[in-house]
Amino acid sequence: MNRSDIPNIISVLRIILVVPTVMLLLGERYNHALILFAVAGASDGLDGYIAKRYHYVSRLGTILDPLADKLLLVCTYLALGWLGLLPAWLVIAVIARDALIVSGGVAYHYLIGQYDMVPTLVSKINTFTQIVLALAVVLSVSLLPVPWLQWFIGWMIYMTLGTTLVSGVDYVWTWGVRAYRAKSRRHYG
Repeated sequence: MNRSDIPNIISVLRIILVVPTVMLLLGERYNHALILFAVAGASDGLDGYIAKRYHYVSRLGTILDPLADKLLLVCTYLALGWLGLLPAWLVIAVIARDALIVSGGVAYHYLIGQYDMVPTLVSKINTFTQIVLALAVVLSVSLLPVPWLQWFIGWMIYMTLGTTLVSGVDYVWTWGVRAYRAKSRRHYG
């Protein structure tokens, strides 16, 4: 192991945190789940900072980092949906978007060629809204059971749905155009 592996190790540790975070949520130990969720969030910022600051960016890292984020968010949304803390239709929308992106990425890889998993601005906004909503929901059942937080959660549910749908359409459009151009270059080039 050398220093350039540090961001990838942090991403793997974040993946490992998914199981205990979900177990704590399902066991309704929200304060502890909130701590693990915060640690996972901080580790996401840390591995990105280290990778960019010291130029430790790798192909593996470009796969592990978003995979860790998606696993944590999808599993958290599934748990919060199971507990009745998030509406099922939102959980389905979030999972359907991610399934669409993963299946599109796999199809692109096998039909067109290698691709770089670079998130778009819309995708970053979507990830941010998903994180804020999950944190707000867990906060509402743990540390801050205050009325204004319920209003905020209601608003964030629709904001998250909107960014999820727009981000899904953005990915289909962006990668569809890239696939079309790559196929055209092969056919005419």
